[in-house]
Amino acid sequence: MTKIVLSPSGIEVPCDKGATVLSALEKAGYALPNNCRAGACGECKVKVLKGDFEQGFILDMALPASEREQGFGLMCMAKPTGDALEIEWATADTRPKLFPPQERMPYMVIEKTPVTDTIIKLRLRTLSDSLKFWPGQYVTLTHESGDFEERCYSLANIPNREGDLLLFVTKVEGGQASTWLHEELSEGERLYVNGPYGTFIGDPQAKTPVLCLASGSGLAPILSLTSGALYRGGFSYSATVLFSARTKSDLFEMGYFKYLSQKFRNFKFRYTLTREANPEGLEGRIPALLPQLYPDLSETSIYIAGSQAFVDDCLEQVKKLGAKDELIHKEGFVSQIPAQPAAT
Repeated sequence: MTKIVLSPSGIEVPCDKGATVLSALEKAGYALPNNCRAGACGECKVKVLKGDFEQGFILDMALPASEREQGFGLMCMAKPTGDALEIEWATADTRPKLFPPQERMPYMVIEKTPVTDTIIKLRLRTLSDSLKFWPGQYVTLTHESGDFEERCYSLANIPNREGDLLLFVTKVEGGQASTWLHEELSEGERLYVNGPYGTFIGDPQAKTPVLCLASGSGLAPILSLTSGALYRGGFSYSATVLFSARTKSDLFEMGYFKYLSQKFRNFKFRYTLTREANPEGLEGRIPALLPQLYPDLSETSIYIAGSQAFVDDCLEQVKKLGAKDELIHKEGFVSQIPAQPAAT
């Protein structure tokens, strides 16, 4: 067995004989962008710093000769041939390197579906290149009509072969963008996507239990994060999503979370209702429930997403329960309503 050394962190990942670098990284829980897994798209291009590898058959368009001479390789086909292969990956704290944001990438709305009284699901499909992003990041949307100002929306899915983006948009009273997207936007229309942005990606290899707290459309980045981590084996310990909804009619994506719970034994989805009785489980706000559910969070990685008030309240409580700053990741949604000038 050989090893893959991730630089600059120095972390070592075992690689079975005959296995590709991509498969070894995924088996160890590390993400690497990829699309074709056949040396044709170039998504998994990485610079090799030390060691030898067999590249296998790849297309010149995916990795030109000039880049091969610089030491780059396609990890979906690369197989180490020595004792160690050192590659340039992530940062010293093992967080993935962020992709440079792109502007005005054309996407078509192929699905617009209400999932609650106030939230719609938008599925966008690329009309050009696919957006490169890490689970947990967000984008901004614009429309060629200029009918609404650019606003931020978290991605709810993981990178996929079709290049689709999945968004959940909450209609905010007085919110120009969310109102337009809910009431005016139609399937088949074109939107322009800018991004990706944000660092709500956490540590892909944290050796701790994971607790994700979400409310409303804050479930979107949590859905992306948990899906990405579970499918690449990134949650080594137990992982729980705790979702807060007003009533049962405000729950969404329940089928998918039940599927994840069945497929991955270390994953659990729970929800609490704040404005009606819940004969099936929890009732009340998450900050009030945390002390009885998780009295000690000192060794738990925490992810919090939702309105800024929700994030602040949860943050205050998890710190009281011992959560460490370096293990807390948060994504607070700011208001879409423009500030009004002060009265004179």
